[in-house]
Amino acid sequence: MDQLRNHIEEITPVSDEEFAYIKTFFTKKKIKKHQYLIQSGDKVQCEYWIIKGTLRAFYINKDGKEHILQFAIKNWWISDYNAYFNQTESTINIVCMEDAEILCLTLYAREKLASELHKMEHFFRMKLTLLYSSQQKRIISLLSDNPKERYEKFASYYPNILQKIPKKYIAEYLGVCRETLSRLYLNN
Repeated sequence: MDQLRNHIEEITPVSDEEFAYIKTFFTKKKIKKHQYLIQSGDKVQCEYWIIKGTLRAFYINKDGKEHILQFAIKNWWISDYNAYFNQTESTINIVCMEDAEILCLTLYAREKLASELHKMEHFFRMKLTLLYSSQQKRIISLLSDNPKERYEKFASYYPNILQKIPKKYIAEYLGVCRETLSRLYLNN
């Protein structure tokens, strides 16, 4: 749990007493490689913070094509946020790419924690702001950058991910074919 405290304190300091209370809202869970955390159609109960492991969030369109929305590694958050905040069925899937440990936080627990500790409300607001900003950058990159620029941005933003994720998934995330990624990867 020290890892979670360090993560929170990147944004706001917490006392020992506050952290003792904060950690009561989280449930620890282990998931195996290839296990789904969320499947399309599931009711989404939690958002998840990764202690260790790598997860992939993706959407499957009506033609059966997979579109990767997000990767998540140690110290990152992941969920189907539309379903989580609106308490509806998921439209995305989240699968474990390697054995992982996560902390689960229900919406009720999140809201209670945020209402009782202003520091945590601030923390969650800052995390959502960063998520929104990151998603907006990605959309703009997909709309305006060529494959080489998208790859270079991905590599500079997330250097730790390049070695953890198979190239086929990185290609999917960038919206390029595997062969194009191989050419870009070899030229860097």
